[in-house]
Amino acid sequence: MFKRIFNYIRTWFRGKAESAMNPEVEIEMAMEEARKQNQALRTQAAKVIAHRTKLEHRIERAADDVAEAREMAKAALLRAEKAKIAGDVDGLTKWTNSASSLAMKLTASENNLNSLKEQYELALEQSEGAKTAVEQNAMRLQELTAKRMELLGAIEQAKMQEAVNSTMDALNETIERDAPSLSRVEDKISDRLAEAKARTELRSATPEGAEAELREAVSLSRADDKLAELRAELGLDDAAIEMDAPGELEA
Repeated sequence: MFKRIFNYIRTWFRGKAESAMNPEVEIEMAMEEARKQNQALRTQAAKVIAHRTKLEHRIERAADDVAEAREMAKAALLRAEKAKIAGDVDGLTKWTNSASSLAMKLTASENNLNSLKEQYELALEQSEGAKTAVEQNAMRLQELTAKRMELLGAIEQAKMQEAVNSTMDALNETIERDAPSLSRVEDKISDRLAEAKARTELRSATPEGAEAELREAVSLSRADDKLAELRAELGLDDAAIEMDAPGELEA
């Protein structure tokens, strides 16, 4: 039970860490892991190929041993045959024993050579498989490198877009905060006009307003009287002014 809870907690923390990790860091970590795997694979492949090369050298030496044992066994048999013809019993015994010993050595050398050849066949197959694995992994690493460049480009584009979005958000916020809308300006003007009209209406309803209106009327009446006085001095009347006005305009 406690182990299960611990695994849940560990999985939760891993998920939080992955969500908080920088995408660029994740890409570089993936590339670094791929490079390590590629290097490890190359090292193993080199060992397999080196083993094949060592077997080649050992096969060459084993073949030389077989050839040497075969020739020496033949020579011992020839000497034993000569001793037999010569009636040399000691010589016959000596060279017969030597030929038997060389024959056993030849058998052992041939067995060793055959075993090395079997190992070599396996090593050859393994080395070809290792080279194929290295080539495939190299291609995969190239694909990852190309994908890395693509992802980094996408990240840069995302950063640029985020920067533009932030700038536009800031501009919109500034406009909304600092620049009043036309509707609000219109409302302010309407409020001021209504307030001015209200003050005029209230002023006309007060004694001071009535007095001012009366003074204005008196002033207008005096001005009319003064104009009439000036017309009389000039010998003009209203009818003459109305008749002469078109002619004066034409002149």
